[in-house]
Amino acid sequence: MADNIARVFAAAIAPDPAQPLLTWYDDATGERTELSGATLANWVAKTANLLTDEVAAGPGESAGALLPPHWQTAAVLLGCWSAGLVVADAPGPVEVLFAAADRVAKADAWPAAERYALALAPFALPLREVPAGFADYVVAVRAHGDHFTPYAAGGPADAELLGRAAARVAELGLTRGDRVLLDVTAHPDPVDWLLAPLVAGASTVLCANADPARLPARAETERVTRTLA
Repeated sequence: MADNIARVFAAAIAPDPAQPLLTWYDDATGERTELSGATLANWVAKTANLLTDEVAAGPGESAGALLPPHWQTAAVLLGCWSAGLVVADAPGPVEVLFAAADRVAKADAWPAAERYALALAPFALPLREVPAGFADYVVAVRAHGDHFTPYAAGGPADAELLGRAAARVAELGLTRGDRVLLDVTAHPDPVDWLLAPLVAGASTVLCANADPARLPARAETERVTRTLA
């Protein structure tokens, strides 16, 4: 059983880092963003460097993520796990908090030394107005290095999360090389939309605010092999 999320991510992109790994659609805004394995790895490395260099967070410490499924959420979560942090699943004190701009009102339940807000806007645009007490994640993360060497040992929660992901791979029937179209409203758990495809060696087409009428044509255009709508 794999026990290190950073190694699972590295193994998933190793065969061809230039191939699409995560494609994001939002049918409410018309956004389409495609990330290769190499591009997502760059965002992950920058996030892990932000955590270690700017936040001074280390293995075993905790992060909060008040974030919906999104490609930037994937970068944040994988960055946290690469740096050995535990992503808390319940409110409480954390070393660092990442919050979508429309969820910062819930931040009081997550006391944190450092707080970053995300606009989750197309083209990774920064916030028009940064909430008080927060830094803009997109602005902050871009100042950090493009490479990060994950810790040899996985984070304290890695084995449990990867065990759950492996079980979902079996339940969902995912196989290596699959291209999975996934409605994130129906599958909001990152174990489903992020970790299970990585464990399987699959790529994903994530759809937010999915318009059912658009999905068949999208599946054909994106060469989808599995649909989890």
